[in-house]
Amino acid sequence: MIASTLNCNDFKKSDFVLVSANYDKTSSFGKGADKGPRAIIECLDQQIEFFNRRTGMSPAKTKKIAHLDLGNLNKLSPEKMVFKIKSVYSDVLKAGTFPILLGGEHSVSNGPFQTFASRENPKKITILQIDAHFDLRNNDSDYNNRPFGKYAHSAVMRRAVELGFKTVHVGIRAYSKEEYEFAKARRLKFFEWGLGPVPPVGKIVNAIPTERVYLTIDADGIDPAHMPATGTPVQGGLEWRYFAELLEAVFKKRTVIGADLVEVAPKPNDSLTEYGAAQICYDMISFVCARRSKLVEV
Repeated sequence: MIASTLNCNDFKKSDFVLVSANYDKTSSFGKGADKGPRAIIECLDQQIEFFNRRTGMSPAKTKKIAHLDLGNLNKLSPEKMVFKIKSVYSDVLKAGTFPILLGGEHSVSNGPFQTFASRENPKKITILQIDAHFDLRNNDSDYNNRPFGKYAHSAVMRRAVELGFKTVHVGIRAYSKEEYEFAKARRLKFFEWGLGPVPPVGKIVNAIPTERVYLTIDADGIDPAHMPATGTPVQGGLEWRYFAELLEAVFKKRTVIGADLVEVAPKPNDSLTEYGAAQICYDMISFVCARRSKLVEV
């Protein structure tokens, strides 16, 4: 039998669960993000090396990793999609497993945002967003003749701010005037790319005001040289090595309570993006294991 990264059939008995949110209804440019979760899962399950060189650990051999596929969500309205994911996420968190949501377009992140906000004080959680875009629009009516409303993908971080979360935005390099003015008026902490030197990793980590962190990673936050298969690629993003170092530093210095990875839109004969996304997932699992191991040792 071929060894598998996904080695647990029941997420309620798992240490980690990857939740596939196959949704691509409100995306405004390139389509295909609903195919992202499957492509990532296939790479993760068969292509990623079990030994993680950044941690020296092999979580696929020592931890229970499950996959929960929510099926085709495209038939749902944005509101019903968010409700569906929130309901499932509530069960996931009750099980005590570490969740990684796979999108799908960025609107799927509303589900975990609402779930965490309903379980604890959101002011004690920072959402660290890695993205080319702010996603701080109130809705998509300024560019869509038939707007999807407040749960459009371009409004997901606006909803997070309204829920009361602290937010830090990294890699930002494409936004509307309204979004920029909103960010400045709310005094949101953001790091733009392409308007000055790249900030040291430590500066970003130190900007996170809370111990508990939720990570939301849009594939277009990383430079398209490394993650080209995404709906809205924007040149000049995070370099791969820098991103990897930032990810590791966040898990070492803060308590990450969950994560999502969205906007992977697979292209024919081009597996670079889904492979990179699968590596990110496995790295995050490994970083959680490494941090828990050190806490036990202490």
